[in-house]
Parts: sequence; C-alpha cells; structure tokens
Amino acid sequence: MNKAKLRMLEGKPAIGAEVGLGSPLAAEMLAPLGYDYVLVDNQHGAWWQENTLYAFRSIVLGGTAPMARVQKNDFGLIGRLLDMGALGVVVPMVNSVEEAEAAARATRFPPRGGRSGGPFGAGIHGPDYMDRIDDEVFLAVQIESAPAAESAEAIMSVDGVDGCWIGPFDLSKSMGIDLETEDGRAAHEAAIVGIIEDTQRAGKIPGISAPNAERAQFWIDRGCLFVTAGDDGSMMLETAQQTLKDLGR
Repeated sequence: MNKAKLRMLEGKPAIGAEVGLGSPLAAEMLAPLGYDYVLVDNQHGAWWQENTLYAFRSIVLGGTAPMARVQKNDFGLIGRLLDMGALGVVVPMVNSVEEAEAAARATRFPPRGGRSGGPFGAGIHGPDYMDRIDDEVFLAVQIESAPAAESAEAIMSVDGVDGCWIGPFDLSKSMGIDLETEDGRAAHEAAIVGIIEDTQRAGKIPGISAPNAERAQFWIDRGCLFVTAGDDGSMMLETAQQTLKDLGR
C-alpha cells in the first residue's frame, strides 16, 4: 500500500526526504524515521540503476514509500523506475498538456496508460502488485517554468497526473525573478501560490520541493500536500557545520 498517496488523498500532507548522494545506506537510515516517502533523485543525484534498485529495497524495509525523480520525461526511463519498485515518479520540466499526457501514458498499464509489462523489481510490494499498482502509483509532474506556470491548470487536468511538485529554483530562473529583492520574492511566492490554486481547481495534489522544515511548513500552510523537506547532502552538511560552530571552529 502506498501510504504516502493515501495520506494525500485524505487531505493530509505527505512529508518526504530526498536522497541524492547515491547511497542506499542513506536511504535506509532515513526511511524508518517517520517520513511518508523517500525520493531517490535520478535527475540531479549520483544514482545509477543498480544502486537505485538497492535504495528502493532499503526504503521499503524501512516501512515507507519509495519514490523517484526520473532523469527526463521519457517512456523507457519512467517505466524502468517503476519496474525497479518505485511507487511514485516525479517527472521534471513538464511544460505542456502534451508532455503531461506522455508522462501519464508511461506510468500506468493499459487501458489506463501504455506502460509495458515486466516489473522485475516490484516483488517487494507483494504478489498482487499488478492488480493494484495503477491505483497506488503516484505521478507528479514538475511545474518549474514560466510556460508551465501559465498552463498549470490545463496540465494538472490531464487524466493520470496525480499532482505536481513545484520546482522553486528553476521557476524563478525561467521567470527572470531576482530573489535577492523584496519585489522578486513577492512575485515568486505569488507565482507558486497561483500554481497551487490551479492544481486544486483541477482536483489534483499540490506539491513542492522545500529545503528545510521551515519552508516545508510554509507551503503546507498554503495547501501543498506532497512536500520534500530537505535532502541527505544538505542534512549532512548542516549538521557538520553546526557541530564545528558549536566547537568554536
């Protein structure tokens, strides 16, 4: 059972940790702490197929949902992550209805989609995997560009898309927003709130990438339900830096 998706469908926020260092052990350590999911970042993280497979297993053993960000919106790459055991997929840089439809087609089996059969790594989810995965899988498309923000409601209305995962950094760059200024920060926040509202109007689940608990709570308070609150690399660095500071170094 994809407990993270179930929480979101009940209107409760699902909190995740992102892992990018390429270490299945990092995923294993984070999974039992109480996160609703752990997101293996295949786009920007140091992952390849073998250690991604191990990470998914480590996450399941920790009692939480394995999810992954795919490298790009590609039928084969999306299917491969699902075949390895991912229960959710984040697809980056989805800028149009057509691109959202392509992601949705790759995520579910016929007749609801076009996913090819052969989930060699999904046995960790039980013998009835094929009977229930189309309901349990969670597809989030990333709204992280000016064109995507303008078309957010139409993109989110695509059948088979379950929600979004807003990319604040790329969105600011695409919109030409200077986050060092008060006006820039206000425009950025307004754009993100607009995407959240468009997603809600489409009856889908709003989500966002947040760097820490403070920003995660900020966006949860504004309606986001699919929220990552930090990543393994940042968590390690912040703790190390604080330790040195506490020791006067």
